[in-house]
Amino acid sequence: MTSRSNPGPLCFRVYLEDTDAGGIVYHTTYLRWMERARTEALRSAGVEQSECFKADVSFVLHSMNLRFVTAAALDDEIVVSCELHTRSGASLTFRQSVANQRTGRVHCTAEVVVACISLQTKPAAYSEPHGGQVYACGGCAGG
Repeated sequence: MTSRSNPGPLCFRVYLEDTDAGGIVYHTTYLRWMERARTEALRSAGVEQSECFKADVSFVLHSMNLRFVTAAALDDEIVVSCELHTRSGASLTFRQSVANQRTGRVHCTAEVVVACISLQTKPAAYSEPHGGQVYACGGCAGG
């Protein structure tokens, strides 16, 4: 990755669509926000994912370790940060956080590992001992 200007953290306001019935941010919303921050971090490093697709390359989620600290709520202004922590072989590890923009209170942190794969990898079936089928894609058992 070639370094361009760092996009810095992304800022969002919490809308009703981001919350549950009580006005508390739904847990998957944090994942969406973090995905956007990783995409922008890659873009600022010169990695356009649409261009990667044309070159038969994609980044897929390998693992994510989340820690929910405090809940964000309706109308909060939040900031999502993303830092490339390590790069090894075909994987990148990011450290991310979601915090309240006004108070700095952290809502969620994550360590996220993405793997670089070829898009031409076809699902491959194998037989399980009990006769069922599980598909592996990109060499990762369980899809």
